[in-house]
Amino acid sequence: MGGLALADGHEAGDLGMLARSHPLRAALSEEMHTRKLPHFAAPAQLMQIVTHVGEQGTEDSRAHVAALCSRHGVDVPATARYFTCRIDAYELVWECHTEVASYMFIRRDVTDPGFGIDPFGTFVADWVAKLPGKVIRATQIAFVGRDTPPHRIAALTRPFASDDLIVCDVVDGRARIWSDFRLHEDGFGRLLIVDDGLEGAEPAQLVQRLQELGNYRNLALLGLPLAQNLTPRVTALEQRLSALTAAVAERVSDDDSLLDELSFLSAELARLMAETRYRMSATRAYAQLCADRLHSLAVTSVRGHPNLADFTERRLIPAMRTCDSFSQRLEDLSQRVAWTSSLLRTRVDTALARQNRDLLDSMNHRANLQLRLQHTVEGLSVAAISYYVVGLLGYIFKLLHESVPALKPEIATGLSVPAIVILVTLAMHRIRSKLEAH
Repeated sequence: MGGLALADGHEAGDLGMLARSHPLRAALSEEMHTRKLPHFAAPAQLMQIVTHVGEQGTEDSRAHVAALCSRHGVDVPATARYFTCRIDAYELVWECHTEVASYMFIRRDVTDPGFGIDPFGTFVADWVAKLPGKVIRATQIAFVGRDTPPHRIAALTRPFASDDLIVCDVVDGRARIWSDFRLHEDGFGRLLIVDDGLEGAEPAQLVQRLQELGNYRNLALLGLPLAQNLTPRVTALEQRLSALTAAVAERVSDDDSLLDELSFLSAELARLMAETRYRMSATRAYAQLCADRLHSLAVTSVRGHPNLADFTERRLIPAMRTCDSFSQRLEDLSQRVAWTSSLLRTRVDTALARQNRDLLDSMNHRANLQLRLQHTVEGLSVAAISYYVVGLLGYIFKLLHESVPALKPEIATGLSVPAIVILVTLAMHRIRSKLEAH
């Protein structure tokens, strides 16, 4: 029967949730169900290979997986970063992260699991040999049940290095693991897991957590050699900065040369930080993931043997502290460079202010001299102008003398001098006032 029709055209129970979904809703929902291993139970044999492909190697990894799947009529989605499928007698789980790709092969129908690539066939061996990128971790996993005879357990653990053998219970005692976490002659590490009460999806979850712990541990440790190799450069930069700071404080060098040295040091430091920032950030993130996975495994010790937590923390924590110390030194050095630059800029600004003050004093002195000279010139100008005006009046008085014999040119000229001088002075003062007003 059809649902009850509502006024807006929807049936009862249909509120149009799919039509109103956020564009990323389906992808986010799917993300919560990916990146997990298919279910399996003991006995089983697994093999995982993790390669470092870099941020640009995703397509090469996907193409390599697609070449294997195409032989069995399986297509790999063009945008997938996680893919699982069954090929012949085994299952393939491919996962691509930011900089690594992992390939997990699961063989369920193995009656006597061991270590080796033979159960997966020669074609897989040839395909694995051509994986893109550099192998960063490869592990053979034998997953057996609690009914496995002790002599078989002893045979599987015999190749492990006795001085590095890790034995412990995980997931609250429902499984026990053996491994030395060393590379063996075939280039693989080896891990033996004995199921002692796991149910449902727990075997797949256990293997995934164990492998993620090891994979993230190796990826976290990638930052350690970088920090160790670049530490001498950081030390040299610190010593150089100390010398520059002392020179700035003691004024033993020219400011220009100090500024050049400090600019070069800042550029070197910026380049060093750019080279290491991503790796150090990734190291911290992977170390945190390791801690999360280790906590979720609920490790329990077996007397007489170190456990997985002891092995992980013994080397990972010091390595992480070394990387953190390296990053902190870079940050501190950057701050010190900024302080020294600020101090040098303050010194240069003070010197410039002093030079500007001296320059202004000099300009004021010259302005005063020019003003005094201007007054002198104005006095001479008044005298000169008055002299020419009096001379012109003398000629006029001489002409008037011919008409008025009683007028004495010399006496009239002499009497006009004070009046002319006063008039010229007033005229010059008026002109100067107008110029100053503009």
